[in-house]
Order: sequence, then C-alpha cells, then structure tokens
Amino acid sequence: MNIYKHLKIIWMLLKMKLARTMAFRFTFFGAFFVDGSMFLIQILMFNAIYSQTGSIGGWDKQQMLLFIGTFSLINAVNMAIYFFGVITIPWKIKSGDLDLYITKPVNTLFHISFENIDIGSVPLIFASLGIIAYAVSGMNVQITFWRVSGYFLLVGMMLILYYDMEVIMRTIPFFVIQASSIERFEGEAVTLCMKIPGTLFKGAFKVLFYLVLPYGIMATVPAQFFAGTLTPAGFLYSMCIVAAFTAFTLAFWKLGLKHYKSASS
Repeated sequence: MNIYKHLKIIWMLLKMKLARTMAFRFTFFGAFFVDGSMFLIQILMFNAIYSQTGSIGGWDKQQMLLFIGTFSLINAVNMAIYFFGVITIPWKIKSGDLDLYITKPVNTLFHISFENIDIGSVPLIFASLGIIAYAVSGMNVQITFWRVSGYFLLVGMMLILYYDMEVIMRTIPFFVIQASSIERFEGEAVTLCMKIPGTLFKGAFKVLFYLVLPYGIMATVPAQFFAGTLTPAGFLYSMCIVAAFTAFTLAFWKLGLKHYKSASS
C-alpha cells in the first residue's frame, strides 16, 4: 500500500474519531488538562529548584525547560496520533477482537495504531511549543535553520522510538497471559525519564535507560542538539538506537501474530 492510500485511511479514521469525540464534548480536552497539569507541576518544581542553584548536572534553567518542553511535545504528539490506539492491543489480543483487524485489507498494526487519533491532545502540542519557544528565548545560542531543522528531525526520530517502545511492550501479551505489570513498569520508567535528563543517569541506570529501555534519550538528545552539547557520537548513537528498535519492533510484531490464538481457533 502506498503512502497516499495510508494518508487517506488516516484521514478517514480522523474524521470518524472526531465525530465520536464531539458527541462527548466534556471529555474532548481531557488529555490536554491531565498532561498539561503534569508538565506544569514539573516546571514549577524546577523553578523552585533553580531558585537555589544555577545548574543541575551541567543543565541550566533554560536547558531544563527545553528538555521539559521537548518531552511534553513528544508525549503530546504521541497522545494525539497513536497512543490511544496502541494501548488497546493487549485487550484486542485477549478478547479475540484482533481477528477482525487481521482479516481487513489494511496492515493490522497500522490500523490499530491510528484508529484512535485524539484531537483533544492537540492543544498540548501548542502548549509544548510555547514552553520550547520560551526556553529558547533565554538561551545563548544562535537560532539557525539547520539548528531548528535538526532539532525537529531528532524529535521526529524520538517519536518513532517512543512508538516502538509502546508497541514492544504491548506485543508481549501475545506470549504471556498477564502483562499488566509490564505496563505499570513502563509507566514508571517514562515518568522518571521525563523528569531527569538522560545525561544525569550513571552506571546501571545509564545502561538501562540508554540501551535496554532508551526512554532516557528521547528528550535529552534533541535538547542537547539545540543547546549545542550533543556530540557526533551521541547523534550517531541515537540514530542507531532508533533504527535497531524499529527493526526489532516490526520483527517482534510479526512473531507475535504468528503466535496469536484467535478467538475462533
């Protein structure tokens, strides 16, 4: 299936989701208020910390705000586009609803991922861009086309990595009966990594959050790039991690489908 057909399907799913969402207008901006409040609390916390110190592990206040805004942006786009589709995978496996998706003439993972686009998360994207703009305005860096382009390229790559991690975690139910504890662990890991830049992790935590569960690089690498502190080796490493996890995600998903026991079998 070519890109044009994929885009037509996404547009159709978007219109269907918007029609359903507008029927419950009070919940339309639910994700915006919940996640927006979470990042607002984080900003207030770091404001209090930086009122007593000028730097944390080499990150000044503006760089930390850029880090927070970057993670907020990645999370917001994730919530708006594919999160609410991906999280239904374990339930579809357990209930047998996956049968319906497998029989359709559309890539199964693609359909599930984009069927629950959440328009209510879009305001959080703009709020995140506002945090980023405010952080950049106070940084002593030259704003160029290549710096901005490189930053958003890395944000896009980290979005792919975030998607990979979410799919991997929710493909595990193909092989086990109960995977709720894995999802709880994922939530705790993401929460930790959205509060602390990856460069502050040491030892086993560095290995865990830079290699095994690379949540630690998701906001850290784009923020480092914009601040001019990302090394060429760090840039290459992040690209290799994204490529490796994307390849593994696709292979793991195909393996999971082979082990799937449909409700009718």
